[in-house]
Amino acid sequence: MRVYLVMALLLLAVWACKKDNPEEPSTPSPSTPPPPPVEGAVVFDVNEVPYPSLADYAFFTGDMHELSPNHGVLPYDVITPLFSDYASKKRFVWMPQGASASYVADNAPLAFPNGTVLIKNFYYNNVLPNNETRILETRLMFRRNGSWEFANYVWNEAQTEALLDNNGSNVPLQWMDENNQMREVVYRIPNELECFTCHKSYEQAMPIGTKPQQLNKNYAYDQGVANQLVRWQEEGYLGGNVPSNIGAVAAWDDVNESLQNRVRAYLDMNCAHCHTDGGHCDYRAIRLAWDESDILENHGVCVEPEEAVEPQHTHILSPGNTTKSVMHYRLATNQENFRMPLLGRTVVHEEGLELITEYINSLSINCD
Repeated sequence: MRVYLVMALLLLAVWACKKDNPEEPSTPSPSTPPPPPVEGAVVFDVNEVPYPSLADYAFFTGDMHELSPNHGVLPYDVITPLFSDYASKKRFVWMPQGASASYVADNAPLAFPNGTVLIKNFYYNNVLPNNETRILETRLMFRRNGSWEFANYVWNEAQTEALLDNNGSNVPLQWMDENNQMREVVYRIPNELECFTCHKSYEQAMPIGTKPQQLNKNYAYDQGVANQLVRWQEEGYLGGNVPSNIGAVAAWDDVNESLQNRVRAYLDMNCAHCHTDGGHCDYRAIRLAWDESDILENHGVCVEPEEAVEPQHTHILSPGNTTKSVMHYRLATNQENFRMPLLGRTVVHEEGLELITEYINSLSINCD
C-alpha cells in the first residue's frame, strides 16, 4: 500500500510542479518503549527516538489530550499560520538541558541544536456529532546528527493515545465553524515523503515557521503576556547575538495592515517554502518569501506562466482580472493536479482566496 501511495505522490508532483520528488527519506523504525519517566521530566533519548507512543516522551502532563506542557516544553505561535484545511494548531518546542538555538537572520529558521523537538498538534473544535474538540495528529520534527527528522503520531478517537505512524492516512470529519456553519473535510495526515516535500531545502529538511520574523509577537503564557523571542531567551532556548531590531511579517488577516503586506504574508507562509531557492518548485519564476515579494514581478504580476492551466490564463497574476490569473485558479480549485499548495490542503481556503481576489482586482498595472 505504501508503494502505491509513494507512486501516486510522485505522479501528483509531476503534474503540479513538473519536477520529480526526491528519494523518500528513510522512515525510522519505532524503538521499544523508553524506561518509566522521572516525574516531571521529559523523556528524550536522541539515539532511541522515535518512540512508539507520544505519551512515551512525557511532553504533556495530566490527561494528554489537554496538551498541558511539561517543564521545559515551551508553547509558541506564529504571526501568520499555514492554512491546513481549517485545522487549529498548538505548537511547542523542547530542548535538552543547557542547549539553545541561535539567531541566523530575520528571515531564516533559528539554528537549533541536536536534540531539539518541535511539536505541532492539529485539532478541530466542535467536531460532530458531539461538538467535541478532537486532536487528529501530533507532528514532531527532531534534530539528530545535524539533520531534521519526522515522527507523526495519530490520535485515536477516544483521545487517550497517539501512536507513531509515518505512513499517512485520511480522516473524514464534520465540524461547526465559528459562524455556526457545518463543514466537512477528509483531513489528510501526511506521510514522511509529504512532510519532506514541503520542508525540503536543498535536499535537507528544514522547519518553516521558526523564523524570528514569524516569532516576533506577544504570547499569553501562564506567567503573563510576553514577547516570544524574549521569553525564549529567558528560558535559555535562544542565545548568542540576538538583534534588538528584529522585523516581523504582517498578520494576513489584520485589516489594519496594507493589502499588499497581507498578501505578502499569506504567500510567504503558504507558498514560499516551495517557491524559493532549494524548494520543491524552485525553478518557477515566482519568489514568494516575505523579504522577496515586495517586488511585484516576484509575485507573478504580469509574469507569463510556464504553462497555462486553461487557455485564458495569460499571467500568473493578471492585474484586474482573476480569470486570466493562474495563481487564482490554483488557489480556487481542489483538483489534485492543479491545486496549490500542492500538499497540506484538500479544501479551498475561502478567506485566503478572497484576499488574493481583492489584491488582483486592486492592481492597475498595464502588462503590455
